[in-house]
Amino acid sequence: MQIPSYIYGLFKNQTLLIVTKLSYESGASDKPLLGVTISEKLKETVEKYPDSEALCVPYQNYRVTYKEFWKDVEEVAKGILSYGLKRGDRVGIWSANRFEWVLVQFATSRIGAVMVNINPAYKASELKYALRQSEVRLLIMSKGFRKTNYTEILNEVRAECIHLKHIVVIDHDWNTMLGAGKKITTEQLESIERELQFDDAINIQYTSGTTGFPKGATLSHHNILNNGYFIGERLRYTEKDKVCIPVPLYHCFGMVLANMACITHGACMVLTGEAFDPEVVMQTVQDEKCTSLYGVPLMFIAELNHPRFEEFDFSSLRTGIMAGASCPESAMKAVREKMNMKEVGICYGMTETSPVSTQTFVDDNEYRRCATVGKVHPHLELKIIDPQSGNIVPRGTMGELCTRGYSVMLKYWNNPEATASVIDEGRWMHTGDLAEMDEDGYVKIVGRIKDMIIRGG
Repeated sequence: MQIPSYIYGLFKNQTLLIVTKLSYESGASDKPLLGVTISEKLKETVEKYPDSEALCVPYQNYRVTYKEFWKDVEEVAKGILSYGLKRGDRVGIWSANRFEWVLVQFATSRIGAVMVNINPAYKASELKYALRQSEVRLLIMSKGFRKTNYTEILNEVRAECIHLKHIVVIDHDWNTMLGAGKKITTEQLESIERELQFDDAINIQYTSGTTGFPKGATLSHHNILNNGYFIGERLRYTEKDKVCIPVPLYHCFGMVLANMACITHGACMVLTGEAFDPEVVMQTVQDEKCTSLYGVPLMFIAELNHPRFEEFDFSSLRTGIMAGASCPESAMKAVREKMNMKEVGICYGMTETSPVSTQTFVDDNEYRRCATVGKVHPHLELKIIDPQSGNIVPRGTMGELCTRGYSVMLKYWNNPEATASVIDEGRWMHTGDLAEMDEDGYVKIVGRIKDMIIRGG
């Protein structure tokens, strides 16, 4: 009789005792976690690759090396300090993708301010909630996005946002802010940096709020820096990589999977525009000779189906990330063969886990790229439990996916009740996603708990 590899047998007095392998995995790694702040890691990269390109935004004619990027980030950090902000104060960023967004991201990390990501699509009620709930003191914003006038929206709610003291409209006030920052010395800035701790809160991202008001997932340097680092490790990033980023920066996909993965490896961040345009993305990949391309499956499908697709050269591409939804096998095959992305990766996670918990490997087969979301990330733990009993289920059995480790958020901002409802006493983050784990540790997402029907129990 053959016994499957996921079942262990022991003969004793001619009785077979069977123990089923449980749905638990821990991510072993020979690389330690980064015990530094974001600015400390960025400075290390700047010193290692000063002349490598750091950020390229063709549509804004902005292109800088890591040495120049560090200087620009410092100017913005000083500008923010000139408004009297200090460590722990909240700075809102309300804009679509542009180079100023990236500079604010790293400038706030240099002074210990907590950057609050504000969705470019927010209307008045959503903006008011985010500004009030996180008590934003300084709002850095563009004048608008598409047909939406941000100034008009802000004017509707400004009187009710009592903590909001300063507003910088990028299109009008950016240089004024930089000029004001000249009164702050480099020594003052470095003195502030020396006091920062990698467990400090550095970012608030509001969840979708499908079960009520959005909740502000509060993330630390340690959370997002390490997550970006290990994403880049699994994609085998080096200083020679250029990552094309058409996904939004306000979301973890842009600011962690892309920006943090780049700065931890000396790779170049390449922004394609304020909104997704498949033709612009393909042109950017060709012109900048990008080695990596990000997107949700629908973005890749839009590129593949574009009437000018055959005109573009994708020979520079090697890898990239598809996330946000499962990818049809036909699309995955086309991306790998027609776009030369042989090493494309699939990621799964949630904002509350910084975000990636599982990821495929560059040499995984087509089935694992399409049917699973990969294996547990380094230094993290996964388990799949029975939602009613809380017990870990056997491999191949559906249950709720839980994550534990460095990536789990600090809390929901100013919301201890909501925090306690998702992070248990063992510091496991309950995702609400239904999943299955196979005998090799690969995870398949099959639904949400709220969609599950309980029968007979």
